[in-house]
Amino acid sequence: MSHSPEHKKAAVLGSPIAHSLSPVLHRAAYDELGLSGWEYGRHEVDESGLPGFLEGLGPEWAGLSLTMPLKRTVIPLLDEITPTAASVEAVNTVVFTPDGRRRGDNTDIPGMLAALRERGVQQVERAAVLGAGATASSALAALARICTGEVTAYVRSAARADEMRGWGERLGVPVRTAPWDEAAAAFTAPLVIATTPAGSTDPLAAAVPDRPGTLFDVLYEPWPTALATAWADRGGAVVGGLDLLVHQAVLQVEQMTGRAPAPLAAMRRAGEAALAAR
Repeated sequence: MSHSPEHKKAAVLGSPIAHSLSPVLHRAAYDELGLSGWEYGRHEVDESGLPGFLEGLGPEWAGLSLTMPLKRTVIPLLDEITPTAASVEAVNTVVFTPDGRRRGDNTDIPGMLAALRERGVQQVERAAVLGAGATASSALAALARICTGEVTAYVRSAARADEMRGWGERLGVPVRTAPWDEAAAAFTAPLVIATTPAGSTDPLAAAVPDRPGTLFDVLYEPWPTALATAWADRGGAVVGGLDLLVHQAVLQVEQMTGRAPAPLAAMRRAGEAALAAR
């Protein structure tokens, strides 16, 4: 792909979308890479509006970042998806190829792995996942590559428990489920991945043991969470939602622009500044 001043467009889609940090991260990357002809926006798009939005895009479009509720809705609208995206039936990245095809990928899974590697987590013998939504299935896909033993998922309902065991079977991860009211037991695991909405884990902060392992809390706002603060106070390693957001965005920038490596440090600085200003 040629360099600037070529005019190219990319954007993040979802609903709600107003608080997305993706534009901040991608624009920081374009600035650092000297892609002055590139622009990155955000568009409020729900499931019903997605087909029409895609049909209206011209040849200047390089790619899209997708957030909820579009990660599964988009799949039938694509020409191909990567094995990584297929493994969790979720696409967060669409790249428009030079021949006009729409290719879907999932950068959340390798983004999680990169964020953990950055903190020295290469492999664990067991792990715990708090929650059972879409991010939890991505967490299981990441754990399939680095966890040598069992993953315990702490969930709020029998239906969610069945879902997580199903994902475990599909992804090749032995998953045991436990009720949410036993979630404090998760903290004995060397790696805990919290995938629940803001406030959900606050009551668990008091249960963090002395000398905990690594906590990966996927939230970035509000940050730090009560759980992350308690974890760090007791000497545990903490990986946050901004780490995940930046690492998955790095992979998106590389795919959409054809330029690698994307400027991780500049993107992280931009994200931290934007959050501090809120």
